[in-house]
This record gives sequence, C-alpha cells and structure tokens, in this order.
Amino acid sequence: MKKIAILGGGNIGTALAEGFLAGGRSPSSLIITRRRVEKLTPLAEKGVSTTSDNVAAIGEADLVFLTVRPGQARPLLEEIAPALDAGRHILVSVVTNFSIAEIERYTGAQMAIVRAMPNTAVAVRESMTGLAANGPGEKALPEVEELFRLVGRTYVIEEKLMAAATILNACGIAYFLRVIRAISQGGIQIGFHASEAQMIAAQVAKGAAQLLLHSGIHPEEEIDKVTTPRGVTIAGLNEMEHHGLSSALIKGILASFHEIEKLK
Repeated sequence: MKKIAILGGGNIGTALAEGFLAGGRSPSSLIITRRRVEKLTPLAEKGVSTTSDNVAAIGEADLVFLTVRPGQARPLLEEIAPALDAGRHILVSVVTNFSIAEIERYTGAQMAIVRAMPNTAVAVRESMTGLAANGPGEKALPEVEELFRLVGRTYVIEEKLMAAATILNACGIAYFLRVIRAISQGGIQIGFHASEAQMIAAQVAKGAAQLLLHSGIHPEEEIDKVTTPRGVTIAGLNEMEHHGLSSALIKGILASFHEIEKLK
C-alpha cells in the first residue's frame, strides 16, 4: 500500500484523511502536515502520522497531496520542489484555481501531476471529485481515481473545466446545505422541532439525489410523479418559482464562478 502525504491539514486535508481511513486505508499509510500540529491530534490518535515538516513527509510518501489555500501554494511548492522525485512521486493538487502549468514551474513538466477538486463530503465518502492531469499524470490517473473513489464518485475532465468543477463540486455543498437549512426552517414553522425538521429535510434531500443518481432521468420527470392537478406540491413549487428559486440558484452559481479568479 503506497504511502500518502497530505500537505495541509486544514478542513479539506483532514476530511480527505478521514475519508481514506473510512474507505479502508491503513492509518500507517497516511501522513498529514500542519504548522500547528496539535490541531491534528484526533488523526494522530487514530494512528495517522502527523508532522509540521513537509519535506520529511514527502520523504516517506509516494503520493503527495497539496491541500492548502491558493495563496499558500507557491511558498509550499518552493519549499518541497527540491524533495520531489519525478520518478517516484505523484503530485495531486487540491488547490483551487492553481493550474498545472503553475505547478510545473516549480516541479518541471516531467512530474506526474493530477489536479483534483473534491468537496468536504470526502469525510463521509460521498464526495464528487473532478480530475485533470498533465501528460505524465495521465498514467497516474487510474491510481488517483481509485483513491478518490474510496471517498465518493469521480469524473475526468479537461483542465479548462476545473474552475467550473470547483463551483459545482466544492461550492455546491454549501448551496445544497443552505437549501436544506431553508426547508428545515419551513418545517419548524409548520410544526416540527428543529432537530426533527433538519433530519427530515436532510434525508429527503438524500433520497431525491439518490433517485437521480440511480435512474439518470431528468429531475422534472421525478417532479411530475409527485405533482397532481390542483395539488399541494405544485402550489408550493409555483410559489417558490414566483419568488425566483431557480433563478437565484443559477445566479449564485454564476456569481461564484465570476469570483474564482480573485482567489490568488
């Protein structure tokens, strides 16, 4: 079992580690770094190696995951580039809006590089992860895909679509959580306790998603099954649309997409 170094034990880095563990990876196959290494105690207690030394972590690993914020990517690459071995390491970048070409400036074009855009649902093995690779990284794609399939579903795209993948994959979690929150608040108003309303809304959302994932049909086909003439469902849907539900969601996605270039 190849060893994985996760450089950057923040939200997504720790979520990845938790997801890999839940997917069957041995704790001894993982090493994760963070400046304040004490923040990684919960993982250390599970047997994962933790350190503040990125170069030392690379020395023990075969796959190197970059899981830092965009502004931290350049200094991190400058630090670790001398320790990377193109003949041994596969570099997997989960850095938002940081291109393969930018990574190659520090590592060289011969390094196998895969960009990945998962979301925080990796921790519960329900992520959606988009993947793109450079030339040498193409051979590494199956191995990287296999890892991300431990924590959800994957798809391979051209790198030019990674910004769009960031919005739908990573930001999308927040969009759906906000919708679930709104439905929960409505549930409270019509009589449920807060915890009950949240549980019901979350499970209904999960069920709706599973219907589409299993059938592959258009959402409107499932909607038609629960809307009857002069019924309560269509009354609620029409009221939501009168207030711009679909339009607001689309505009929100576009607003996030237009902001992504400002992240560096």
